Amino acid sequence: MLKRISVITLLVFVLMLAVPAGAQGPGPQHSDPTWQASYWNNLELAGTPVLQRAEPDIFYEWWTNSPAPGIVNADNFSVRWTRYIDVTPGTYLFTVTADDGIRVWVDNDLILDQWYEHSVLTFNVEKYLGAGHHLLKVEYFEKGGVAIAKVQWQLKSQPPSTQWRGEYFNNITLGGTPVLVRNDAAINFDWGTGSPAPGVVNADRFSVRWTQTLNFTAAMYRFTLTVDDGARLWVNGHLLIDAWIDQAPRTYTGDIYLPAGPATVELQYYENTERAVVQLAWSGGATPPPPPPPPSAGTVIVDDRDSGFIKGGPIGGWRYENEGYNNTLTWTTNNYNANSNYNWGRWFPSLTARRYEVFVYIPHRFTTTGQARYWINHADGYTLRTVDQSAYSNQWVSLGTYRFRGTGDDYVSLADVTFEPTRSRLIAFDAVKWEPR
Repeated sequence: MLKRISVITLLVFVLMLAVPAGAQGPGPQHSDPTWQASYWNNLELAGTPVLQRAEPDIFYEWWTNSPAPGIVNADNFSVRWTRYIDVTPGTYLFTVTADDGIRVWVDNDLILDQWYEHSVLTFNVEKYLGAGHHLLKVEYFEKGGVAIAKVQWQLKSQPPSTQWRGEYFNNITLGGTPVLVRNDAAINFDWGTGSPAPGVVNADRFSVRWTQTLNFTAAMYRFTLTVDDGARLWVNGHLLIDAWIDQAPRTYTGDIYLPAGPATVELQYYENTERAVVQLAWSGGATPPPPPPPPSAGTVIVDDRDSGFIKGGPIGGWRYENEGYNNTLTWTTNNYNANSNYNWGRWFPSLTARRYEVFVYIPHRFTTTGQARYWINHADGYTLRTVDQSAYSNQWVSLGTYRFRGTGDDYVSLADVTFEPTRSRLIAFDAVKWEPR
């Protein structure tokens, strides 16, 4: 589960971006607050879309009008919407209303197929969703007359969270429908060469997803994980341990600060062959250090909405929230490397010529990357500092002290290039601070 992002708490940012015909539209994000929509002036979703844009909801009553007058037909058009959502485990009720045809997929599973001309009809479909991300895809066509398309979903039932909810799969990818769902009192298993549930779950080549929401006091915590074979551990939306490989029993640790209150812990595990071991424990550490003293005279702060901050890359890749430093935050998903489609930002301060210590503000959410690569341009050249954003929460983090020229050439830059799997992490672009030293 991404860092405290859910279909309930995620603020919807409405970005209506029209893309010329033939352009490459933005793809779905993890998790995207908007749908990525492509429109065609035919009934088959064929050829090059005439319009691509982000849309906050699929809740349209176009009647006899066009979705985009002058671009999309009022009749004989089709649409495809895609979006990732992040959910708690449970059974979800999907309610779909359409005139004419409509199809709905969840994780490539076609849950509704009403691809024919019809008057206004409403369909209800139930689907169990495990914890984490799920890809939704909706396709629709309008032949003539009234055009209506609406898609909504809500949690119908949710299992109790007093124990670990274990979802067991007879594959190593957590794919499809679990063959067993049960509550486990603890994740402390050494099955040897046996099965977690003989006759139901394989002895080899199986996987498990455990989730639980726990209440923590504000403190640093150390999580200890022993596995054979692979595992991934998320704590409060942070990918704290990533050991998704075949291996003999090995122990990993990860430290994280957790604020007071509930936090979701999710452990994904797979067993390939031979011995199967998975054990998870944690201990509370010391309370976090007190906040730093007020900034000294001469301190310069450039926030992500200030004129000193500039950004580039695909417009559809940027997201904005009313939180973080000064209640503004810009974020995006990561790229593995610097391809032609990456996003970047630079903070330009107004300094006098002297030495400054540079700090970056790491907000509480939208910071799951472990490799945010900040470049500091100073009087003596360029310096790279890599920050594990997932290890901090509403904190200033020092990048070091440098001599600055006091000209327009001083800046700090950050790109979405983290060398982690593409679109697997969130990276925040918030405030940067220069304190005289």
